[in-house]
Amino acid sequence: MINPIDLIIFIVYLLAMLGVGFYFMRRNKDIDDYYVGGRGMSSYHIGLSVVATDVGGGFSIGLGGLGFAIGLAGSWMLFTGLLGAWLSAYFLIPRVFKLIRKHKLYTFPEIFLYLFNSRVALFAGIVSAIGYIGFTSAQILAGAKLATATFPSLDLQTAVLIMGVTAVIYTVLGGLKAVIYTDTVQWILLMGGLVFIGIPLAYFEVGGYATIKETLDPGFLNFFNLPWHQVVNWAITIIPIWFIGMTLYQRIYASRDEKTARKAWFIAGIFEWPIMAFMGVLLGLFARVALQQGMFESIGYTSLSGIDAEMGLPVLLRTVLPVGLMGLMMSAYFSAIMSTADSCLMAASGNLVTDILARFLPISEEKLLRNSQIATFIIGALALLLATVMTNVLDLMLLSYSFMVSGLFVPLLAALFFKKKDPLAAMVAIIAGGGTTLTLEILKLKELISMPLQLDPNLYGISASLICYLLISNRK
Repeated sequence: MINPIDLIIFIVYLLAMLGVGFYFMRRNKDIDDYYVGGRGMSSYHIGLSVVATDVGGGFSIGLGGLGFAIGLAGSWMLFTGLLGAWLSAYFLIPRVFKLIRKHKLYTFPEIFLYLFNSRVALFAGIVSAIGYIGFTSAQILAGAKLATATFPSLDLQTAVLIMGVTAVIYTVLGGLKAVIYTDTVQWILLMGGLVFIGIPLAYFEVGGYATIKETLDPGFLNFFNLPWHQVVNWAITIIPIWFIGMTLYQRIYASRDEKTARKAWFIAGIFEWPIMAFMGVLLGLFARVALQQGMFESIGYTSLSGIDAEMGLPVLLRTVLPVGLMGLMMSAYFSAIMSTADSCLMAASGNLVTDILARFLPISEEKLLRNSQIATFIIGALALLLATVMTNVLDLMLLSYSFMVSGLFVPLLAALFFKKKDPLAAMVAIIAGGGTTLTLEILKLKELISMPLQLDPNLYGISASLICYLLISNRK
């Protein structure tokens, strides 16, 4: 049974998040406040919001699952996040600010509007919106898994509903300014919870280093116990998202200036790896030790085959944390989940309103804010529905990433870095890249094909996108 004190702490946290949404609803004056935070945010607020959005609860729970399944080598997944953050700070942000000085941008696909044409921007908006609906669903599912491990009487579908409704209402009301400010608080809460509560208590409860080394296969403590193709797959999926992620562009636009944005991206990279990378996999590794020691038997987990790897971390915290601290730690993890879910909702909403609907239904400035809130609500409902039919957080996140990356990465590079900017080539590249990856992913899931060298379908999608762009842009 969950202690009432922990439950009260958790409920107070959820109510506080809703309160923040109401507060900023009253302060949002226009669409600039709602989608780009008034364009005057500092580097530390932006940087913490970026890493909170990128790592968030999904990767936190997913990293715990990697630590449980393969050990410390799972930390390399977020090393690709550091590379992506720093590469985009150096190459991408300066070029985006050149465009910002000429145009008032709200979304990522608007770059295609000004450097290609409106049709390319529409295609990009559709791909981005679909990808972020899937990513939002992954965050809701991550929260639901955490909730069911913490509150055993709660079934997964009910937990999905609670997490989804809270995240949607809070985001619909508050907009990006609420998201960025609360991301800072939520990230500090998560970091403090992990550093001062979760990791030290779990470490001592499982018996310390000697017991960990004795219990686990040596490969779990080997940083390089990872096949080369896995690192390549993470790299080709995660690094490009720093160039085409709508949530990240909203934060570039929200920054005071170019220097602020670049500094924020360097801050975010350091927090991704090594800080969050090792915290996540360590707790997952501790969970595996606890399971093998029989610490989970009282709650029904007796073997490795009987537990989902992504459930190991929340079950560990439920087992080792005392009354009160567990409520705080659960709130910390829910903070991380909310910080990503709300940002992804904002991204998909911006795509729908600015990049898709505005192309067909001109919306007056007076009605734009209200319509944006309605769009956010509808997209949140779709994401909630998708979360009810998915089972694996990390798979859903990486699939959503792959779909966006394979369709949008090559056209983005062409728009910003290629001399020849061909709108037809860009549209074909979007369709070919996203379509190739999605087709291969479905065939792989149905076990109808196996990928050569075990490389991710995203690699073939990006390749197809690049080949199509080059062939068409060089036609006679």
